[in-house]
Amino acid sequence: MKIQNLRELSVDELLNKLTDLKKDLFNLRMQHATNQLENPIRIADVRRDIARVKTLLREEQLKEAVSK
Repeated sequence: MKIQNLRELSVDELLNKLTDLKKDLFNLRMQHATNQLENPIRIADVRRDIARVKTLLREEQLKEAVSK
């Protein structure tokens, strides 16, 4: 997932995306624990995407704090 694509989303959409990514990470971890995961690199990719979304959410919080 590219950061440019994420920057186009609103805060509500970012929160929904974060929820979906956390669910995906949980499912990937379950598959990994039961040896059903075909691509273990996917776990790291999802974790990076979660970090990107959280970074953008924090940027929005700081923008609001500065504007007040």
